[in-house]
Amino acid sequence: MTGTRPLPGTSGPPEPFSPEELMLFRAAGRVRAWERGEVLIRQGGRADSVVLIIGGLTKITAESANGYTSVLALRGPGELLGEMSCLDGSKRSATVTAMDRVEGVVVGAEAFRRLLSENGALSVSVLCSVVARLRHSDNSRAGYGAHPAKSRLARVLLDLAGRYGVALDTPAGAIAVNMNQQELAGATGISRESVVRCLRAMQHEGVVSTSRGRTVVLDIGKLREQTDE
Repeated sequence: MTGTRPLPGTSGPPEPFSPEELMLFRAAGRVRAWERGEVLIRQGGRADSVVLIIGGLTKITAESANGYTSVLALRGPGELLGEMSCLDGSKRSATVTAMDRVEGVVVGAEAFRRLLSENGALSVSVLCSVVARLRHSDNSRAGYGAHPAKSRLARVLLDLAGRYGVALDTPAGAIAVNMNQQELAGATGISRESVVRCLRAMQHEGVVSTSRGRTVVLDIGKLREQTDE
């Protein structure tokens, strides 16, 4: 199994920070690790630091008042976590959980704000990363809402495979998306039962296969065709 890679016709995770800017984060913070299932940031918590991911994958979730958990996004190497609440002083709006072993640079809120005030280029890079995430989120929501369940799931899988998928050592170049059915339901805004039905249909068509905790995209071309159904 190899690391993540972008697929043809898709965009990989954003890389907003230059090597020099990454060094600024490292100099201002400390490196630490989280094991799978550990929480890096908890919804409702105090905004006391940001985390720059340098290895591993995290999921961003938000729990509503009725207990429903939405999967908002995944975040991987080179991406920043928790910067918005550190800038405006609000409580954390979401929970960040390690999906595998994660390493990151933790920078205290005061040190982070000082970095931005002293480095104009870094401030612009942080702003650009926030704008890119918001634009991606808006585009995704607009697209998902206009399509039936199977097409919405196909769009989510295509996006996740392109941005964070893991290339498997197979002749066909299969791509693993390490999210379980409940997480896919939260990411698409459809029920787990609908996800199960859609995945079963995709399996029958040879588009995906499933195993515990992940979905493997077997045919990217067929998956892309199903995004417009």
